[in-house]
Amino acid sequence: MAEITATNASVTPARGSRRWRALLREPKVLMGGGFILLLIILAVFAPFIAPKDPLEQDLMSGTLPPSWMDGGDQNFLLGTDDLGRDVLSRMIYGTRIALTVAFVAASLSALIGTLLGLIAGWYGGWADRIISRLVDIWMAFPPVLLSILLVAVFGSGVHSVIAAIVIIDWTRFSRVVRSETQAQAQMDYVTAARTIGFSKQHILFSEILPNVAPVLIALVSLEMGIAVIVEAILSFVGLSVSSDTPTWGGMIAEGRQIIHDGWWVLVAPLAALFATVLAFNQLGDGLRRALDPVMRR
Repeated sequence: MAEITATNASVTPARGSRRWRALLREPKVLMGGGFILLLIILAVFAPFIAPKDPLEQDLMSGTLPPSWMDGGDQNFLLGTDDLGRDVLSRMIYGTRIALTVAFVAASLSALIGTLLGLIAGWYGGWADRIISRLVDIWMAFPPVLLSILLVAVFGSGVHSVIAAIVIIDWTRFSRVVRSETQAQAQMDYVTAARTIGFSKQHILFSEILPNVAPVLIALVSLEMGIAVIVEAILSFVGLSVSSDTPTWGGMIAEGRQIIHDGWWVLVAPLAALFATVLAFNQLGDGLRRALDPVMRR
């Protein structure tokens, strides 16, 4: 018995080290994860990294171009908006809202959708019919319009944006997890687990869920990118946080109005939004490749 325990203890760290090596060998994980890590650092330490107060106005310095352009000021690396606020500082502080919505909304959507998808795919019957019909009905509504309606009902604020995204996007996880669960339920290892006498709950959460995890991880990363876009859209139309709080969507809306006088006010947050969504997508694809044993072959 002692030998078996020692063997199991040695196998687990070895398996974990192999997974870490697989992650470190995947370029998409390194590039996407590195960029997201950089954003997290910017969001956490924004007060120390941002060169200016994002709300500080200087009308005499309005629409200054970036520092490398003619007429630029070295104190404003990415220039200023029409109110003389530092674009770089506002972008850094806007990272906080974007990542907060991304991580919280995606995690809650994944939790709800995964649980319902596992139940529908494993137990079938009336549970599957009810959950599947609910998903079909819910996905029939245009997601962006529904999110705008929900935020208008709940009121503006980060919590309302997160709630709207969770209410809409849990269906995405439920449908994918249900399909993957049904596919895994036909595998030989599930048949063997049933033969041994494992309970349905044990097979579902200890055997099937780990094999669904690679797809789920990729979907969570994709959902984070979608959440960033949704928050930017709601900020753009003025339904996210208050106008005093810097957001990428709010900056895009402000830059659109002065695009002929200060195009950098529009381009800078657009570039940050595009890079962040791309990084989340690349990270999700890389994690799936690194963690899925079939794709590693």
